[in-house]
Amino acid sequence: MPILTDDEIKMLINAECHDPFIYLGLRKLDEQNLVVRTIQPFAKEAYLITQDKKIKLDKIHPSGLFEKKIEGTEFFEYEFEYVAQDGHKWRTVDPYSFLPVISEYDRYLFNEGNHYKIYEKLGAHPMKIKGVNGVLFATWAPNAKRVSVVGNFNNWDGRVHQMRVLGVSGIWEIFIPNVVEGDLYKFEIKTQNGEILLKTDPYGTYFEVRPNTAAIVYDVDDKHKWQDEEWMEKREGINWFEEPISIYEVHLGSWARKDGNEFLNYRDLAQKLVKHVKEHNFTHIELLPIAEHPLDISWGYQVTGYFAPTSRFGKPEDFMYFVDVMHQNNIGVFIDWVPGHFPKDSFALGRFDGTALYEHFDPRLGEHKDWGTYIFNYGRYEVKNFLLSNALFWLEKYHIDGLRVDAVASMVYLDYSRKDGEWIPNKYGGRENLEAIDFLKQLNTVAYQYFPGILTIAEESTAFPGVTKPVHLGGLGFSFKWNMGWMNDTLRYFSKDPIFRKYHQNDLTFSLLYAFSENFILSISHDEVVYGKRSLLEKMPGDDWQKFANLRLFYSYMYAHPGKKLLFMGAEIAQRKEWDCLHSLDWHLLQYEPHEKTSVFLKDLNKIYKKYKSLFEVDHSYDGFEWIDFNDTENSVISFVRKSKNQEELIVCIFNFTPVPRENYRIGVPKKGVYQEILNSDWKEYYGSGIDNPKEVYSQDVPMHGREQSIILTLPPLAGMYFKYIIK
Repeated sequence: MPILTDDEIKMLINAECHDPFIYLGLRKLDEQNLVVRTIQPFAKEAYLITQDKKIKLDKIHPSGLFEKKIEGTEFFEYEFEYVAQDGHKWRTVDPYSFLPVISEYDRYLFNEGNHYKIYEKLGAHPMKIKGVNGVLFATWAPNAKRVSVVGNFNNWDGRVHQMRVLGVSGIWEIFIPNVVEGDLYKFEIKTQNGEILLKTDPYGTYFEVRPNTAAIVYDVDDKHKWQDEEWMEKREGINWFEEPISIYEVHLGSWARKDGNEFLNYRDLAQKLVKHVKEHNFTHIELLPIAEHPLDISWGYQVTGYFAPTSRFGKPEDFMYFVDVMHQNNIGVFIDWVPGHFPKDSFALGRFDGTALYEHFDPRLGEHKDWGTYIFNYGRYEVKNFLLSNALFWLEKYHIDGLRVDAVASMVYLDYSRKDGEWIPNKYGGRENLEAIDFLKQLNTVAYQYFPGILTIAEESTAFPGVTKPVHLGGLGFSFKWNMGWMNDTLRYFSKDPIFRKYHQNDLTFSLLYAFSENFILSISHDEVVYGKRSLLEKMPGDDWQKFANLRLFYSYMYAHPGKKLLFMGAEIAQRKEWDCLHSLDWHLLQYEPHEKTSVFLKDLNKIYKKYKSLFEVDHSYDGFEWIDFNDTENSVISFVRKSKNQEELIVCIFNFTPVPRENYRIGVPKKGVYQEILNSDWKEYYGSGIDNPKEVYSQDVPMHGREQSIILTLPPLAGMYFKYIIK
């Protein structure tokens, strides 16, 4: 007769036991006896194996539940041997013979939201316990009735490896012997209403190639021997606010592809991309989300594997190699990070344990209707811990130099893209998401504390105050913020026929009213060249020559304007088509003169930008900028001075936004002396008309624009010019 009751047997074979360790394995039965039990649905026989004994277990249920009463009270080491229906035999150490691994302190820190390395505890971790090799599996599912690990090692059967829950932490764990790196797994979760969910590991570090969604047991440590020590050491001591930052934004899946439109791998991309970025003199690259996501066309913003670089392009160590190559060539690497929302795919985070766990239940708080996604519950400590540890994971394991945080505006405002009645005010009746704001402050505080020299960048499209103000002064604490206002105003201006630009010069000058209210990055990102917005080149008015001239003028104005720089891939070759994430950039365009010369222009522009401190050293204060004239609307000409610290270096910047050359054009200059032309976007080597000035222009004692000195220039059509002040 079975020792277990009928209800207990039913509970075990139906996998509904909250703590199977009470019943399975070697357990005390009474004062004189032990009992051993195991579930193995694929075995017709099961044996207990010790050093000197082999005991056949009683099969007490046809679903594969075995048990045996053992005389004595002293516990001992043992294994199970199973015999399948076809006679095949296999052995394993009993997973129910191991004590809990995750400590009470780990659980305490996690439940209060401050376990910054919780990714070392939750997920799947190969290890050796009591001399036995296996994998510790753990996940957070506080409202589950039962959680099991399923995989290719147990025929995906949730009855075999039912996990234990650790106290009231909501964490489930089990150590499974003989599971090895490369095995596939998921978590099978039985909800309180009996529904079975098959979920990928929220902390998984490597996944199957889409459309498959299983996690892969993988230890990312020691997979790559880093050789970027010089970069990492140097990074800590750099004041990036006073350094040139010129970012090349890249979507790895469509930057370049193999013949047959197949993806390049991380290693090939590293070699090709680093050469291109260095040739064009960019200082950093920014990758659209590299974390695992299910659809190629999603661009990566629908993240389902927050701790895993996408397997589309290779293994985790291949991405490490990619970052390492960039660093060895003095190129920094930023990644887009998406804590603002996550997709509803049934295999991922959504309704993870049958309840709104990572998200809010109420759609007025928990859903982005526009994007069809869930919103993280930032007020839940374990959810906040998940995101904080994820940010630190990329900075530590992959040596990432900074995080560009996506959709910050959607995080900080409860009414973002919502009508009246579609949102819930905060406890003070306001529209600010207080929990999200606290999360962002903690994110920036912790990231800088543990990784000095890294940057955090906010994509924040509103006038939310203090985005880049330090946390201790009441701000969110980001290093930089994308200047979306500048982007919208400037592109709107450039899209207009030059005949009408004189009526819209305010679009150019307005940004200088707020240019120093935050630490800005001037961003021309992927969002500006999709969905019918046209490529940058095709936004420009006029015939083909004027389009290219306008494009060079736009770039020269952008690089002279205060703020760091970001350009999306394709900008450097004057891509004609909109960005298509399913195909490579049109590299064949470089065989044509205007495209090839645009590439040359961007190379030179970045080179000049990096060379002259006036263009980057004082980006976030009026000390680095001074208007010369913004009132010449009739000619659509503006001019200003960029200055380095203590005005040790001065560069005068002049822009003619019409296709009409302006001869004998006088502008005031800050000092008496010689002004050397260092850039003219109309030079013939850039596909310009070749209208030029002497390389050195001498100032005259003729007052102009409120200054005692002035210079006379010929302004080329649709051109920007930089003149460096030389004392002579």
